[in-house]
Amino acid sequence: MKSFDYIVVGGGTAGCVLGARLSQTSVRVLLLEAGAAQPHTAMADPAAWLTLAGSAIDWAFQTIPQPGTDNAIHPWPRGKVLGGSSGINGMMHVRGDRSSYDAWEMAGATGWNYTSLLPFFKRSERAVGGDPTYRGLEGPMEVARGPATDPLWDACFEAATAAGHRANADANGASAEGVSWHDITVVNGRRQTAADAYLTPAAADPGPTIVADAHVQRLLITNGTCIGAEYTIGGQLHTAFAQREVVLAAGTIGTPHLLMLSGIGPGQHLHSLGIDILADLPGVGQNLHDHTKSQVAYATTRPVRANTDARKPVVLTRSQRSAAPDLQMIFLDSPIHPRFAPGPEHGYSVIFSVMTPASRGSVRLASADAHQPPVIDPNYLADPRDVDRMVTGLRRAREIGAGSALQSVCDRELFPGPEDQTDDALRKYLRRTASTYFHPVGTCKIGTDTMSVVDPELKVHGISHLRIADGSVMPSIVSGNTNAAILAIAERAAALLTGELVARDGRSYGHK
Repeated sequence: MKSFDYIVVGGGTAGCVLGARLSQTSVRVLLLEAGAAQPHTAMADPAAWLTLAGSAIDWAFQTIPQPGTDNAIHPWPRGKVLGGSSGINGMMHVRGDRSSYDAWEMAGATGWNYTSLLPFFKRSERAVGGDPTYRGLEGPMEVARGPATDPLWDACFEAATAAGHRANADANGASAEGVSWHDITVVNGRRQTAADAYLTPAAADPGPTIVADAHVQRLLITNGTCIGAEYTIGGQLHTAFAQREVVLAAGTIGTPHLLMLSGIGPGQHLHSLGIDILADLPGVGQNLHDHTKSQVAYATTRPVRANTDARKPVVLTRSQRSAAPDLQMIFLDSPIHPRFAPGPEHGYSVIFSVMTPASRGSVRLASADAHQPPVIDPNYLADPRDVDRMVTGLRRAREIGAGSALQSVCDRELFPGPEDQTDDALRKYLRRTASTYFHPVGTCKIGTDTMSVVDPELKVHGISHLRIADGSVMPSIVSGNTNAAILAIAERAAALLTGELVARDGRSYGHK
């Protein structure tokens, strides 16, 4: 039995930020991570990222059958290692459009607009040469464009501008819309995880106490106050107490799972599993959503130089003139077969996704056993508006992928194939090919309505000394890859916890 000032549950992207930042204030911090403390041998190699799904450092979740995607069961990789999904993702550092964050405040997350978050984006990153008005220059996470490795990517950029997408010097700068070269979290040819960026430097301070292979079973709650957590290591039960607060950073799946196991969640659901209800919060596990992606795949007349950390374009555009940017397209150095399997041919793919999906799903307990994985239902493409916009995205991706700038290298379209041209045929193709973009969010959203789980200070409604700081608190998903946003959420959470004052440039100027 041990006592700390703070307990952080989850050593993923958010947990690494919290562990490092909280320990800088000379308090005792316990960081509990269910996965390994040491990285997988393939983690450092950017080109090996697709091999990490299903490995020992993946939770290897699965969805239930999805009617919107021909009843497919989708694998849902989530990092199970110190650094979390920053250790297995595609290493893209993309904030998305400012409208994504302004939408949070309009939905009830007071103070969580783009302007309020910008200092924390800056605080998290080191983007050497970036515009200091928008970019951080001294943060822990090194972000930069990759090297130019194949002229194919310059041709893709040219094809995108020829299709009407304006060239954008920096999608993480003043505006996200248009076509730009995306940033990546690769340093000297090696993946940089949140653990590398935040915890490795913190180890010299002395930093947080890190306990790996620790499976948290439940939160300890007395008289409406969270006082600690129970966890197992190798089947042996341990207890730790927090003198100040417990902070959940177990992610969009792990955080609602643990809350419900601890008696915090939809009362009727908990009652049906024999779990005592400590706080009836119907929003726990609800509002689950993800970016759904598909692709147009092409065979080429020559081999494409495979290099995951290469300089590649990203396109953010609108499906309608009046809408905020809601379609993203990226480019991969192999022809992707359904569902998201690299094919044997030489080629490339244009991946497209709706950035503001309307479909919503849920996370629920399968049983009261903490070792049983939860029931994950993202409800993919349930809303017909998502399908219609995906059709638009497919047509836009085709326009770029077969553009005149690519004619010298493009041999033929593999998927959907030239025979699939009508909207009805394309809808069938989408349901046959759509898959996760690995960006689940929203299951413990910020707000003040009856379906919110945390207030704008990230405090769990109805339980004191308990906060949440991970992707689960997003009221709605951002119009970009989610890791950059989660870094900013965790940076702001750390400031809320410690009372640290952060200036517009991301630097600290004391405490309240």
